[in-house]
Amino acid sequence: MPRYGMAIDTTKCVGCHSCRVACQNQQGLPYNQSFNWIKERERGKFPSFAKEFVPLQCNQCEDAPCQRVCPTGAVYTSPEGIVMVNKDRCVGCKYCMEACPYKVRIVDHHAGIVVKCWFCEDLVKNGGEPACVTTCPTQVRIFGDLDDPSSKVSKFIAAHRAEPLRPDLNTRPKIFYKRS
Repeated sequence: MPRYGMAIDTTKCVGCHSCRVACQNQQGLPYNQSFNWIKERERGKFPSFAKEFVPLQCNQCEDAPCQRVCPTGAVYTSPEGIVMVNKDRCVGCKYCMEACPYKVRIVDHHAGIVVKCWFCEDLVKNGGEPACVTTCPTQVRIFGDLDDPSSKVSKFIAAHRAEPLRPDLNTRPKIFYKRS
């Protein structure tokens, strides 16, 4: 059974938001909501100044704080390691939103529940990749099986010493970043 994860190369991101739009379209989200966000950061000092774009989404934590606090068990981990939300069990209490250190969950106001990125599991189960991966014009995201050392994602993480955004949180995320 694969254990899915992703690497994100921030040195290639141009901040075009294609990933966000692809996510919105794939998930049927309104224009003002997405499971993908781009955080803009300024690095360095004048005259050696640069802008960095950091794509953010659910980090699919192996020790997910959102899962621990869910009172109904709506948040669970699939056999492939994807942190999911059972929409029939979610009561919209938002405990998971508060517990998420990455602050990437959103409220589906029509259904009254909290939702999040789930790596487009429907596409992945049919041999595809998440919409954000396939849409990116600069190939910022690499998706695959973290347990397969020959997968593109595993090779990328090893070659570039990619790391989680916040290793200090000890949530063991499955999203790894190559930073400039």
